[in-house]
Amino acid sequence: MSEISKRFASRRGFLKNTGRVAVASALASAAVPHVHAAENNTIQLALVGCGGRGTGAVKDAIKAETGPVKLVAMSDVFEKRLSASYTNLMKLFPDCLDVPEDRKFVGFDGYKKAIDCLNPGDVVIFATPPAFRWVHFGCAIQKGINVFMEKPVTVDGPTTRRMIELAEEATKKNLKVGVGLMIRHCRARMALKERIDSGQIGDIVAMRAYRLGSQSMNAYAPARTADDQRELSELLYQVRRFHSFLWASGGVFSDYYIHQIDECSWMKGAWPVEAQALGGRHYRGESVDQNFDTYSVEYTYPDGTKLFYFGRNMSGADRGFASYAHGTKGVGVISASGHGPRGIRIHETHDIKNTDPVWAFPQPAPHNKQSEWQDLIEAIRQDRPYNEAKRGAEASLVTSMGRMAAHTGRTVTFDEILNGDHEFNPNVDKLTMDSPAPLLADADGRYPIPMPGLNTKREF
Repeated sequence: MSEISKRFASRRGFLKNTGRVAVASALASAAVPHVHAAENNTIQLALVGCGGRGTGAVKDAIKAETGPVKLVAMSDVFEKRLSASYTNLMKLFPDCLDVPEDRKFVGFDGYKKAIDCLNPGDVVIFATPPAFRWVHFGCAIQKGINVFMEKPVTVDGPTTRRMIELAEEATKKNLKVGVGLMIRHCRARMALKERIDSGQIGDIVAMRAYRLGSQSMNAYAPARTADDQRELSELLYQVRRFHSFLWASGGVFSDYYIHQIDECSWMKGAWPVEAQALGGRHYRGESVDQNFDTYSVEYTYPDGTKLFYFGRNMSGADRGFASYAHGTKGVGVISASGHGPRGIRIHETHDIKNTDPVWAFPQPAPHNKQSEWQDLIEAIRQDRPYNEAKRGAEASLVTSMGRMAAHTGRTVTFDEILNGDHEFNPNVDKLTMDSPAPLLADADGRYPIPMPGLNTKREF
């Protein structure tokens, strides 16, 4: 095993790290005043990334009802998106917002100014494309601010190593860090995990998971039109269409499939150590993004157990969204029809379509996204250790491992991708509104795509 493997990983996939990280680039010295809460127990929020997920995270934080919270700053690279988010939230929670114009920041450096509006004990929400996660996380750590960040948190090996180092720094500062893998906070799945660990389904011998959906506009990017080119720079076009570009998001594989890969690994109690996969582009038309339409991945865990993952984005094909753990005594249904808590159950036979469950979590169950905020805010208020950043980085890495296996056409190991040197965008911390895009299209407006078997070292 290489030296860096010794520092960051073992064959069982549980990462250890005692190194320290040098946070890249000094913070700008913009004079943004701290906001002082009206009540001593009010936790203030700053939102960095004002799209649907960021706006939703603010809603979940408020609905969690764990004491008073207030949004005091917002940042995005798109002014229209920030304004739309603010308008939406003001209609729903006017008493929980205090974001005047001078605390609305537009630009790639806006995250610094938004964080500067907070005090120790407050929370910054990171909901930008994941390529920016390590940059923003490093700034929050320097400022001593708690964090909630959306998944995935990394897109390649080098950024995973960096995030693990940053997680160690956050722990040393006693910062509370939540990651948007809300399945881990699902009360129904927590109960299922306890039953699996107690042996109710016996030893897990195999797992399978499916996310089969229609053609996604997030996944398929058409060639840029003249209007696109007039409205947006190439860089901002790629940020807006981040699901389409591997550097920005890890593509639809990382963004869509991480939840089920994570939940199956949680039930198994280990991370997979290797992956082999198939995938391809089929009915693409004029789309120019970097995604495949179909992915089929065989993950292998340390004891040889397999997880078979199937992903598809095709209109007209069968749809499905479910995860299963097959044991020697029965089956645990981890997901039944999506991320929600419904349908979590155990059967004593593998013929689950024609048998009744022997256990099912009672309904209604708490909302997963609100539960994750309840857990984070309670940890802050009670000053309990709470840091999900390392586990979020691990989940992001094993997801990228399956994606890389499909995109290169060969078996990829945990150690290999962790220690890989292909950082999709090493200059993401230096981007400005005038920067060139990290990925260039050819003369026909098409971007580099994975070529399994032809390009076996890099994904593009």
